[in-house]
Amino acid sequence: MRPQAPAALLNAVQALGQSFNGDVGISVRDVEEGWTVAWAGDKPRPQQSVSKLWVAIALMDAVDRGRLGIDHSVTVRQSDLTLFHQPIRPLVGKDGYRTTIGDLLHGAMTRSDNTANDVLLWRVGGPDTVRRTLAEKGVAGVTFGPGERLLQARTAGLTWQPEWAGGWGFLQARAAMSYEARKRALDRYLADPEDGASANGVTLGLALLAQGKLLSPASTEKLLSLMRASKTGTLRLKSGLRPGWTLAHKTGTGQDLGNLSTGYNDVGLIVAPDGHRYAVAVMIASTRQPIPARMRLMGDVSRAIVSSHVGTGG
Repeated sequence: MRPQAPAALLNAVQALGQSFNGDVGISVRDVEEGWTVAWAGDKPRPQQSVSKLWVAIALMDAVDRGRLGIDHSVTVRQSDLTLFHQPIRPLVGKDGYRTTIGDLLHGAMTRSDNTANDVLLWRVGGPDTVRRTLAEKGVAGVTFGPGERLLQARTAGLTWQPEWAGGWGFLQARAAMSYEARKRALDRYLADPEDGASANGVTLGLALLAQGKLLSPASTEKLLSLMRASKTGTLRLKSGLRPGWTLAHKTGTGQDLGNLSTGYNDVGLIVAPDGHRYAVAVMIASTRQPIPARMRLMGDVSRAIVSSHVGTGG
């Protein structure tokens, strides 16, 4: 008989989802036993930078197939710059910045660098390659958007212009828009996000990764080690863990309009001291709750996993 989820965890996830003031999807999938508990887990919600995980998987798959090498050199040009969070930006001078695929992957996964991720996306073959990889490997419930610049421009109701590389031009153009125009664009995005994924789809992908079904053992460990080293979102899922528990994760944070925040996410693999693994996704499509309340929800999901695991004798 297929193992059942602990009733305490099921009740906790349902209660957390129901009581949160916002559009949230929650999924907890036991990697070893196969059960899933969820709240609104099948609805597509904005991924934002969670989608960097799928770029990394497509990239490491290309490495496994011998199409790319981690040590291959790459020159990042000023025309490659994107927008919002891009720590690499100061390094990119008029002659560009010479680096490696491995360093770009490190920046994308541990610091959520948009430019590093976008350069990798196009190096691996673009959005179609990522979509094809997801389909071939059976990661259902996850779509992939058009790339950082196009996605963020469309979300704001704008069409990306090449001269906006770096982001300032985009910010100026967005600031010049009326609230009503931005709201129409944001509502359109939330109703049908180009980068949408369900919480259950994300935890399926994470479980397949953990089980070694997406990448070679070396590439799997490489990617999970980068996710464990992530510097973003330390007060999200991680805040609910006890000593001895670990988290390999990827965060996402979307655009705000007034006091409405969108695409506030944290997804990852939580590992108990005994090695038992749980794939977790908390995806807040939209909310007017302040950041501490959003972080507390994520920490509460982790706390529920920990307490149910301990309660079942794990």
